[in-house]
Amino acid sequence: SGVALRDRVNYRLGQATRPVATRVADALEREAQNGRPIPQDRGRIRRAPGNHIPPYLERRPEVQEELRSQLAEQGVTAGRIDTGLRPASDEAPPVEERRRLRGKRPGATLLIAIEVPGKGWLTTVAPWEGNPRRLFWLLAGQTLVLYVIMLLPVLWATRRISRPLHVLAAAARRFQPGGEAEPVEEAGPSDVRAVIAAYNTLSQRVTAMLDEKDQMLGAIGHDLRTPLAALRVRIESVEDEEDRTRMADTIDEMNRTLDDILSLARLGRPSEAPTETDLSALIDAVVDDFRELGHAVDYEDGQRLIVRLRPALMRRAVRNLIENAVKYGGGGEVLLASDANAVRIEVADRGPGIPAEQLAAVFDPFTRLDPSRNRTTGGVGLGLTLARAIVREAGGDIVLANRDGGGLSATITLPRR
Repeated sequence: SGVALRDRVNYRLGQATRPVATRVADALEREAQNGRPIPQDRGRIRRAPGNHIPPYLERRPEVQEELRSQLAEQGVTAGRIDTGLRPASDEAPPVEERRRLRGKRPGATLLIAIEVPGKGWLTTVAPWEGNPRRLFWLLAGQTLVLYVIMLLPVLWATRRISRPLHVLAAAARRFQPGGEAEPVEEAGPSDVRAVIAAYNTLSQRVTAMLDEKDQMLGAIGHDLRTPLAALRVRIESVEDEEDRTRMADTIDEMNRTLDDILSLARLGRPSEAPTETDLSALIDAVVDDFRELGHAVDYEDGQRLIVRLRPALMRRAVRNLIENAVKYGGGGEVLLASDANAVRIEVADRGPGIPAEQLAAVFDPFTRLDPSRNRTTGGVGLGLTLARAIVREAGGDIVLANRDGGGLSATITLPRR
């Protein structure tokens, strides 16, 4: 609409100046050829002794500049040029102008006075279109109608494409490998339907592969636990008590390692459903297990905090953190705190801590800062890996930090839901 308005304004300016410049040039040429002066009382171009445009009329400087340019193109050198806009209610235009309007309702007219050096002043009138503001709203309305006519089909086509894509994106965000996902309805244009069909096929293949993986892990666990159980029975025949104890500890460590590996591998498809769990009672039960074994673990049973999570997995994560505190710090302190947005479980010890540059590396599988692997600090480095995987699956995270005065602090942060 802005371009159209500018073109319309330029067109109005040309309509007001181009005929005037042509008439002035023709009148001056006839005067030069015939020797007859331009009359003062009739004709479109009249001779005047001076500039008689009333000073109270509105001036149009853009018309003056354009008219001077038009006259120069016609070979006429003009001196001063003046204009005055006479409203429609003022004196009626000359007979020639009324004839040119051909019965149309006359509007405002533009009085023009041109000084020709050495020949006095020439005056004329030109029609002037109405309010440009009205023209602006008219063009704006036309543009709006055009947009409506063009945009309705575009919006319809966009909705036809975007709606199935939004449904597909929502299905992808909801996809859980362990759940029974409904196929997404194939709708929209052919290329969108092809993408949805490919997603449905991919989700089925992923679910089938994970089912096969679970069956394989179950078979591996069964095949490994059976000989371990047989070994546990056979070591009872070993007469040396020290050797028998070492063998039993080795078998127990192998069972724990197997449990950690299988738990980590199956974490993406947990068999346990999320439930409303009292987190304080869960921590208290884990701490009691360590206390019964004679470990120094402090925990003050605090407020009752209900969080929706998988209790068996979260119990495993908290146990792993406390187990690290007991192994490397001789004991631990457990603190439960909460605010409006999150719940925090902090497990702290007074052990040697972890070098700052290795705080992130200890979460990698099979990473051990203690290379001794003796029975005091045994394990294969899956405890923190498994704990972080469990917490992240619950929507939270674990952060490790060295404590002032020595020791390590492991903080689980869970969202309040």
